[in-house]
Amino acid sequence: MGEQYHIPVLLNESVNGLNIKENGIYVDLTFGGGGHSREILKRLKNGKLIVFDQDEDAYKNRPDDDRLIFVRHNFRYLTNFLRYLEIDKVDGILGDLGVSSHHFDVPERGFSFRYNGALDMRMSNGIKKDAAYILNHYDEDELKQVFYNYGEIKNAGRLVREITNHRHTKFFETTDDLKAVAEKTAPKKDQAKYLAKVFQALRIEVNQEMAVLEETLEQTPALLNPGGRLVVISYHSLEDRLVKNFIKTGDCRKAQAETNMFGHSDVPFKAINRKVIVPSDEEIEKNSRARSAKLRIAERI
Repeated sequence: MGEQYHIPVLLNESVNGLNIKENGIYVDLTFGGGGHSREILKRLKNGKLIVFDQDEDAYKNRPDDDRLIFVRHNFRYLTNFLRYLEIDKVDGILGDLGVSSHHFDVPERGFSFRYNGALDMRMSNGIKKDAAYILNHYDEDELKQVFYNYGEIKNAGRLVREITNHRHTKFFETTDDLKAVAEKTAPKKDQAKYLAKVFQALRIEVNQEMAVLEETLEQTPALLNPGGRLVVISYHSLEDRLVKNFIKTGDCRKAQAETNMFGHSDVPFKAINRKVIVPSDEEIEKNSRARSAKLRIAERI
C-alpha cells in the first residue's frame, strides 16, 4: 500500500543526508505513506526509528517492525514524546513537509480542488476548525491574512470580498463551493496555480503548519547528538524560508546570525548542502508532485 499511498520525494538524497549509523536512533516527523521510514529501517541494524503522524490512515499503513515506534500525534510534541520514551538524544531527524498524495486523492478529505468533497482539510480529526469553518466564520481581515500570508495571493482583498458575498447567502460546504468563488478572481491563464494557492493557504491555516514547523525546528538543537543530522524537505517558499533561516542563524525569523563582540556567532547547526537540493528531471517526470520540493541538510555542531 505504501507506494500507492504516497511516492516518497528525494528518497535517497534525504535518507543519505541523515548519515545513518546502523545502531542509531532516528525520527521521521512525517510518516505519511512510510516511504522514507522504510528506507531508514533498511539501513538500521539494532537502531530505533520513532515516527510521528496524527493521521489514522498513515497509522494503518505502518510496517510491522520491532525497531519502529509509531506516535499518533502532531510532531510539534516531539520533545514530550521522546521524554516519555526515555530518549534524551537522537542521531537524526527527518521531516518531509509535503501532504501525502493520498490526502489529495481522497475527495472527502477536501485537500484538492480537482475533486468535489467536504471542505475539511484537517490532518487529524482532533483539529477543531476545518476549512469550512474558517471560510464561514473568519472576519475579512483574518481571511485576507490567511490568503496573503499563506497563499501569497496578490488580490487577496478581492477574493475575500467574493467569499464574504457568497456566505451571506449560503455557507461554504464543499470544495466546489470554494472553487466556484475563487475562479471569479483567478487569472485566466494561471487558474489552476491560483486555485492551488487558495487551497494551500486554507490547509496551512487549518493545520497551523507554519507555527508547528517553527515550534518543532526550535526543539531540534537540544535533541540531536553532536554530528546528528536535521533533514527537511519543504514544498513552498514560506516553509523553505523558515528552514533556511533556522539552519543559518538558529532562529526561524532571522536571516542573519547575531555575533558577539569578537564577530563570532553561536549557531547550533552547520549546513551540509550550501545549495538547496531539488529533484532531478527524471524524478519530476515520474512524480509531478516532487516539482516544488527543496531539501536542506544540517549537522548539529
